[in-house]
Amino acid sequence: MTEIGSPLEHVVLLSEQGTPIGSFLKDSVHTRNTPLHLGFSLFLLNGKGEILLQKRSANKKTWPLFWSGSCCGHPAPGEDVAEAIMRRSWFELGLHPVKIKVVLPNYRYSCSYNGIAEKEICPVAVGIVDSTPNPNPGEVSSVDWVHWRDIGCIHLKMQPLTPWCREQLQLLASSDEAKTWLLNQGVPIVR
Repeated sequence: MTEIGSPLEHVVLLSEQGTPIGSFLKDSVHTRNTPLHLGFSLFLLNGKGEILLQKRSANKKTWPLFWSGSCCGHPAPGEDVAEAIMRRSWFELGLHPVKIKVVLPNYRYSCSYNGIAEKEICPVAVGIVDSTPNPNPGEVSSVDWVHWRDIGCIHLKMQPLTPWCREQLQLLASSDEAKTWLLNQGVPIVR
């Protein structure tokens, strides 16, 4: 596998049905006409029921200095989504989730900002951490914890917020699977 951040890092290209059809250089995939590709989003929670959000670095090609979920990225060709989540959460935040669960496996979105388009099938996972983040400044400008009970109004506190994060938070707030799994892991959230 190519090292994270390498100009040779690849993403998985997808058909409209979600079938892998090839790969493309990550540094070149996001343009005005971004092809559909595989991504993921992760929302990490601590034992207090707080969600870790990150403000993306000013160095990011897409949505710099926007608040977003704990971590997002792209599985490499042949890499499992769970492996990519673990790899990327360590790279961005210096965190190894204790447990993760994909709760929105078919989430799909497309949006544009400053002439750069996003177009992804992006499984969304929740995870549990028991340590303090150590953000990579090349990826993350800052982090903050927000309690799950405030999930519906995070967009008021975190400005600006990436459009995919806004949608994912709404879906998580109404996801019985996410809430049940978190409660079963002992995470104190409000149903």
